[in-house]
Amino acid sequence: MYKFNVEEVCKNCVEWIRDWFDKNGKGCNAVLGISGGKDSSVTAALCVEALGKDKVIGVLMPCGVQHDIDYSVDLCEFLGIKYYTVNIKDAVDGIYSGIGDALPLTDQTRFNLPARVRMTTVYAIAQSVNGRVANTCNLSEDWVGYSTRYGDSVGDFSPLSKLTVTEVKAIGRHLGLPEKFIEKPPIDGLCGKTDEENLGFTYAELDRYIRFGEEPTPEKKEKIDRLHRINLFKLQLMEVFPFDPEQ
Repeated sequence: MYKFNVEEVCKNCVEWIRDWFDKNGKGCNAVLGISGGKDSSVTAALCVEALGKDKVIGVLMPCGVQHDIDYSVDLCEFLGIKYYTVNIKDAVDGIYSGIGDALPLTDQTRFNLPARVRMTTVYAIAQSVNGRVANTCNLSEDWVGYSTRYGDSVGDFSPLSKLTVTEVKAIGRHLGLPEKFIEKPPIDGLCGKTDEENLGFTYAELDRYIRFGEEPTPEKKEKIDRLHRINLFKLQLMEVFPFDPEQ
């Protein structure tokens, strides 16, 4: 039976982060990309609770001019964490140009490349500051594959991957985050649409379907089921040829 005790979940998640760092990076910093939305804000806040604000580092990565970059700055200042700002536009444009000389790029390629460059940037900074990278994806996004493979889908540890958007928001409120970070409309910053506009259903509808089996309209249910089915590979280890030298 579904149950969610936000206080207990927060406590257990904080303890889990501490235990993970004890085993996999004792003394290391937690490093993560900061968008100023619920996922990066809650992940950062959990890491601060677990490790202390001096052991958490944010990375802000506009691609040219980012109209809502102030959310990211405000979140870092609210939590009292160090942050670095790296504008990735030149790197992204360089790759666009280099590949474009050989073949035309699809729109999907253009939408996903900045996310991959951002994760490359986060890892470069993490490796330079004795860090471990926090993944910020949640269960709702992962369920329908709303992440970029080798972009925001990766990391060294993931506090939110088993929690729905509804639950992540509850944790944010329990941790005392200002409402503007919790309810900031999730926008990928690339195609100008919100996540829910791109998906064709709301996270509230998706969360009720995941946790309670409450089906949305037939059209939305079909879309959710299809996205879940075709994106399962993103949540699995890369398949390898099962060669056995002893056979």
